[in-house]
Amino acid sequence: MFLIVGLGNSGNRYRKTRHNLGFMVLESLAKQGNKKFKKGKGPYKIAESAIGSRRVLLVKPTIYMNRSGVAVDDLLQRGVVELSNLLVLCDDLNLPLGKLRLRKNGSDGGHKGLASIIAILRTEEFPRLRLGIGSNLEIDAEEYVLSPFLSAERPFVDFMIKKGGQAVVDFVQKGIEWTMNLYNR
Repeated sequence: MFLIVGLGNSGNRYRKTRHNLGFMVLESLAKQGNKKFKKGKGPYKIAESAIGSRRVLLVKPTIYMNRSGVAVDDLLQRGVVELSNLLVLCDDLNLPLGKLRLRKNGSDGGHKGLASIIAILRTEEFPRLRLGIGSNLEIDAEEYVLSPFLSAERPFVDFMIKKGGQAVVDFVQKGIEWTMNLYNR
């Protein structure tokens, strides 16, 4: 089984913000599989699905971004999946809009959701798919990530959501090395 965790903030206020890109990819995957998110046993919503013959849990934490690690830890403690089959999807200010980067491990890169997961799991050794949102040096980073995408950016965002979903499928079916070689060019 695979655990695919999209990072974002719950509630309609944040639904279309840059910080919710991880949620957006998961929602797209769930929709493709005709699955709906339901309340989980912990602080998250979950949709059970399949990619090929492999079972997949799509997870959206329902707590604040900077506490995302609590939701991930809850699922790992339940023995739902091994750490090696975890993939975290998050937005990234340091990547241009539309660029994807898959990594086996690494630092939080300033992302508070990743920082929470790393702190609670006490390891950086889990895969993550970073989804580029670009940056705007004219406004505060927190204000920027909590702002919605501009209409001119929507084609890039829609493409990235589709491409991010395909990267998840490839990760599950073909493994991290193959998928990194394809998407990190």
